[in-house]
Order: sequence, then C-alpha cells, then structure tokens
Amino acid sequence: MSFSSQPLKVAVAAVALLAVGGVMQANADEANAKNLLKAMSDYLAAQNSIAFQFDSTLEVVTTDKQKLGFASSGTVDLSRPDKIRATRHGGFADVELNFDGKTVTVLGKNLNSYAQAEIPGTVDNLVMVLRDTYGRPLPAADLLSSAPYDHLMEGTVDVKDLGSGIIRGQECDHLAVRGEDIDWQIWIAQGDAPYPCRFVVTSTKIDAHPQYTIDVHDWKASTSASTTDFTFKAPEGATTGKFDDLKDIDELPAQFMPKAQ
Repeated sequence: MSFSSQPLKVAVAAVALLAVGGVMQANADEANAKNLLKAMSDYLAAQNSIAFQFDSTLEVVTTDKQKLGFASSGTVDLSRPDKIRATRHGGFADVELNFDGKTVTVLGKNLNSYAQAEIPGTVDNLVMVLRDTYGRPLPAADLLSSAPYDHLMEGTVDVKDLGSGIIRGQECDHLAVRGEDIDWQIWIAQGDAPYPCRFVVTSTKIDAHPQYTIDVHDWKASTSASTTDFTFKAPEGATTGKFDDLKDIDELPAQFMPKAQ
C-alpha cells in the first residue's frame, strides 16, 4: 500500500502548530520574559570587556521564491566604552573591523585593502554612524550597546517565554518577541552569566520570511578592563581607499545583490 506524502506533511504541520500553540498558552508569561531579557541586558551592560566567537547565516529570497542561506563565522572583542574588533570569514569575504576610540578601520583581508574614518566616541556612537552615514550596520549590534534592553524593546508589541532550549549543550531560556516590522527569538544562557547563545531575526515584511541567525560560543566576559591592543596594523602591501572602494565585503555576495532596473 502506498501513501501520498502531501497529507502527511499537512498533518505534521498541523500537529506542530497545535503543539506550539499549547506551549505558548502554558508558558507565554510576558512579565517573566521581560524580566529574563532585562537580566541578560543588565549583565551585558555591566561587562567592561566581552569576547566571543560566532557562526551566522543570512537568508535571502530569490525572485523565483527560492530561499538561500549564506554562512559565515567570526569573532568579537569589545572593551567598553570605546573599543571593538570584529572579524567575519565567509565563503566570499574575509573582513576585519577595528575601532580604537578615534578611528574605525575596515580591512578586506582577501582584497588586502582597507578604509578608515575618524569617528571619535563610544562604540554606541560608532554603531549609529556606520549605520546612518556609511550604510554598514553591524549585525546584532543592539546586544553590544550600553543599554541593550532599551534597544531590543523598541517597537516591541509582544514578548513570550517559550521555556527552555539547549544550544551547544547549554540550557537556555527561549524568548520570542514580535515587533512592528520584525520578529525575533533569543536563547539566553541560564545561570550567573546570562549571555545570548542564539539570536534569530525574521523579516516579516518580506515574502518567505527570511531570517538572520547568530550562534554565539566561546563566551568570555569580565568586569575588569580588556588588555587587548586595538591599534590597527596594516598588512604588508595593503592598499587604502574609501569605504565605497571595498567591494565584496558584505555578508551578501555582490553577485547575489538585486540588479538595478
């Protein structure tokens, strides 16, 4: 006897929806979810230095409705209030960002070329200027700000506590947040160091709802100052230019960018 796979898929989807609905009704305590989010934010803001590794996946949807994912890995080393180094290595680009409190440098390692700009101030100010002036937003930058809770809750319309989840063997509190333009989920490590283990942002205004996912591991944090040297040292033979001259350093490769009509 043979069975069509389509009814089975529909049945499984229905069961999944019912199960998720039941979990939400049982555990969707908004006040508790906000308390967990606030505790994580307070912990992050209290750390003078933070270092971690990450794996990320950027999803895009093609014009023929196929969903594609581009994977990268990298590192972040933050020293409050005004120093950060971040690297990202993917299949198409190898990039380093360095900020020493005065100058930000973006190095395309695979291009052996870099660009610099004077942006004196804090890391919070750097994130804002990179986003608004240079069109280069830092992924999940809200988690690195001096006031994570305020940024994360901006535009939020609903917060749910979905109970526990396991990320890389670490038990986490799993929260789901609905915003005006995006939905996001976060898995927060349980215990004395409630750091973000996974952060998933879903674009609800785009067909097929593509997601951006960051998995955090090898987390290190301290209330004491970092001893990392954030001084940029140009590689031998590297050329320098403007930010617009640095092609193919984004998570979305240039050949997959929408073509101008």
